[in-house]
Amino acid sequence: MNMNNLMKQAQQMQAKLAMLQNELNDREVEASAGGGAVKVKVNGKQQVLSIEISKEAVDPNDVATLEELVLTAVNSGLKASQDMVQQAMSKVTGGMNIPGMF
Repeated sequence: MNMNNLMKQAQQMQAKLAMLQNELNDREVEASAGGGAVKVKVNGKQQVLSIEISKEAVDPNDVATLEELVLTAVNSGLKASQDMVQQAMSKVTGGMNIPGMF
């Protein structure tokens, strides 16, 4: 493989990664806790877009349980978003880990 060919492939991969990054920013995942009592939506930039809490989950005498449900749902949503990004990236990079990309 000559240097020109390698540079061309690197530029193609860079373009694909930029397109993928834009696409992933618009993708959303949803996670829940407490049997759906707390639902969270997260995008591909690991931003929490929304948190939905059912009325049944709100007990003024047990705030700690609600806090735990929210924490669990948010962490699950962030993990699902990271997994989505990792999976999409590995399709473009062929499994190569490129530090600092996402």
